[in-house]
Amino acid sequence: MSEHAFDPATYEARWQAWWEEQGTFRAVEDPTKPKFYGLCMFPYPSGAGLHVGHPESYTAVDIVCRYKRMTGHAVLNPMGWDSFGLPAERAAVREGRHPATITRERIAHFKHQLQRLGFGFDWSREVSTCEVDYYRWTQWLFLVLHERGLAYLEDVPVWWCPAQGTVLANEEVVDGRYVETGDLVERRVMKQWMLRITAYAQRLLEDLDDLDWPEGIKEQQRNWIGRSEGAEVDFPIQGADAHFTVYTTRPDTLFGATYCVLSPEHPLVATLATDAQRAAVEAYVEAAGNKSELERQKAADKEKTGVFTGSFAVNPLTGQPVPVWIADYVLASYGTGAIMAVPAHDERDHAFARAFDLPIVQVISAPEGHDVQAEAWAGAGVMVNSGRFDGLDAAAGKAAVTDQLEAEGTGRRKVNYKLRDWLFSRQRYWGEPFPMVHTADGRVEPVAREALPVELPHVDAFKPTEDGRPPLARATDWLHTTHEGEPALRETNTMPQWAGSCWYYLRYMDPHNTALPFAPEKERYWGPVDLYIGGVEHAVLHLLYARFWHKVFFDAGLVHTKEPFQRLFNQGMILAYAHRDADGKWYGPDEVEQRPGKVRFTPSWGTDEVETDWFAKASGAPVSTFVAKMSKSRLNVVDPLDVVDRHGADALRIYEMFMGPLEQQKPWQTSGVEGVSRFLARVWRLFVDQETGDLRAFGDTSREVRKALHAAIKETTEGIAALKLNTPVSKMMELVNACGGQLPARADAEDFLRILSVYAPHLAEELWHRLGHTTSIAHDTWPSWDEAALVDDTLTIAVQVGGKLRGTIEVPRTASKDEILAAARADANVARFLEGQTIRKEIVVPGRLVNFVV
Repeated sequence: MSEHAFDPATYEARWQAWWEEQGTFRAVEDPTKPKFYGLCMFPYPSGAGLHVGHPESYTAVDIVCRYKRMTGHAVLNPMGWDSFGLPAERAAVREGRHPATITRERIAHFKHQLQRLGFGFDWSREVSTCEVDYYRWTQWLFLVLHERGLAYLEDVPVWWCPAQGTVLANEEVVDGRYVETGDLVERRVMKQWMLRITAYAQRLLEDLDDLDWPEGIKEQQRNWIGRSEGAEVDFPIQGADAHFTVYTTRPDTLFGATYCVLSPEHPLVATLATDAQRAAVEAYVEAAGNKSELERQKAADKEKTGVFTGSFAVNPLTGQPVPVWIADYVLASYGTGAIMAVPAHDERDHAFARAFDLPIVQVISAPEGHDVQAEAWAGAGVMVNSGRFDGLDAAAGKAAVTDQLEAEGTGRRKVNYKLRDWLFSRQRYWGEPFPMVHTADGRVEPVAREALPVELPHVDAFKPTEDGRPPLARATDWLHTTHEGEPALRETNTMPQWAGSCWYYLRYMDPHNTALPFAPEKERYWGPVDLYIGGVEHAVLHLLYARFWHKVFFDAGLVHTKEPFQRLFNQGMILAYAHRDADGKWYGPDEVEQRPGKVRFTPSWGTDEVETDWFAKASGAPVSTFVAKMSKSRLNVVDPLDVVDRHGADALRIYEMFMGPLEQQKPWQTSGVEGVSRFLARVWRLFVDQETGDLRAFGDTSREVRKALHAAIKETTEGIAALKLNTPVSKMMELVNACGGQLPARADAEDFLRILSVYAPHLAEELWHRLGHTTSIAHDTWPSWDEAALVDDTLTIAVQVGGKLRGTIEVPRTASKDEILAAARADANVARFLEGQTIRKEIVVPGRLVNFVV
């Protein structure tokens, strides 16, 4: 290979170093320019490092930011690390090293990978949530929540994992085990820090309407918040001076409430259990306690379980006794932990009533022939069997029944939310210490702001103490402190990993501020984030928590916008082919090959027969080949640096955009990178003589090349705005094809490099400087397209004889009617059908067709 042949290894690292030295991507507040803040969700630095799926969102944000910089914007495109969390702590226990050491090593590896890919991050703004100069301000902001009454301590039932020594979220527990490790978990009541996110439920719901987010994500958040309007209804307990309250969205069905169900955790369960039913009730409560709320919700659609308490309540409208049951599909955390059951008009209640032979009473009209004893009717209708309310529709019935309940003092209107307050403490080491102390007289007091940070102390063991206290209790010198001159103990719980990611986008605006988390003027300039790209897996929790914190900061006067992320986009996952033989053994892509002839086998790990023409190279064993999520255990992880070493960073970047629409899942194929690499090599040869290394001579720009160039400029400009980032690559490839190896005029060649630069910045920078420029192409001006250049000189016109298509002709766009008719008659096939005919009329539709009426 010639020393002047296309070889990204000869220039990519050089330009990366030059960009860093020149501060090419350093963000600067410029009041004369509009701002653009592009952000990709920052990564957790895991032990595995980045795989080729990670750069997809980073590349998309980088393309948009480079484009915005060239269109005259001040651009902020930062990067950092979500670096606290349980995985590093687990690794520390396994390896016998401190999590800080492990985390910093992983960050160094991640950063090396990212820098090799040539992203235009402003590394001077790099943050890491586990560093004291960052979490000092996380603590400061926690105090803002505490001062506003939004952080509080409460005894709550939690999932405790003895093996991991920490509390787990409901979503992390299935079948009484921690989903990541399989460790057994148990229910405990523990004092935990909670954040009152429910105080913001309505605003979190309403403000979604103003966001440019995928509708599916907004709907997930709406469902998680779960607003409903209904009524609270008091059911007196028969024979006792007590009652329980249910929440219902259908007070119009109250006449059909034939039984009630309490959650197993309801405080009245023990009181309601009669002697005859007590043993059964206690056994059921114990069994329910070993299931997570998520499991119980999923099981609600399957087999119904429950136990009769032996007691009855009184329906406040009918005065009739209704049996009181307990069942684990009713959750203590939603509503009041008790429901009224209307089996005639609710499928779940109907299934429960059928399972336990409970009465079913119709109170809403159903279509003729529909038997509510056989199947619930949950559709529209008017009230029936409901006394004076008969004939009212749902809306009128809800209002009228609730009016009567309020008049009688047995109910009231109520807006309810599924959203629960946020359990915000963890019993582990590797997290932010709370800036709180416990005084000798039992008070819990905040640390003074001037005393921050409360630094995470060094400990040598990361498990809880033998008496069950969190790991921070081991740091006895740190634990014992003073408050206002009196002895006190520091809080030993730590914050969850979510804490640092709730506000990191704000710290990027002012990362070196030592007096505040961020200066107000910096936030007013850069906020809000204009484009936020990340995985759909963060649809609810991270985005909801960050929105909550931001709204608190808005109320506290710290930020000037109600929302943190104006536009959100979720990239699709990049998958990879996995290979597995009949015995379940996994093979890497270099260990298998495709051979002629297909064979069938039934794998031990599945039930369906597999047909394949893929085989293990060494053993010849047939393997099942399928697309799956990248995983070290499946041996299908592709390291981006392996791709860069072979094809260069630009090829990786372009291929990830060229694979398909950004939002779709797609499988990784190395052959696709090779195709993109060949395209970049053609661009190189278009500009550079491979024999001499000299720049090729500029030529005249043909009409065809000019059209292809302006089509590419238009497609790239509009594609970036719409985040349709695959189609511009096609147009650039068409442009290179149109050039046919001849460099066009200098101005046009430079316009091509400008649009190429956002996708392939290294190659574009190299060629830009070979053209004699001394400043970065990243700071040049984005080209505009000429619509006139996109218009063809000639038109293709259909020619009909007697209304039937007989040919097509090419004519100049400026051709007159007579010239078009002459060209049509001269077409050999048309002339054959006109021969011997009398032309009675000649019809010309400009730009479209000619029709000879004969």
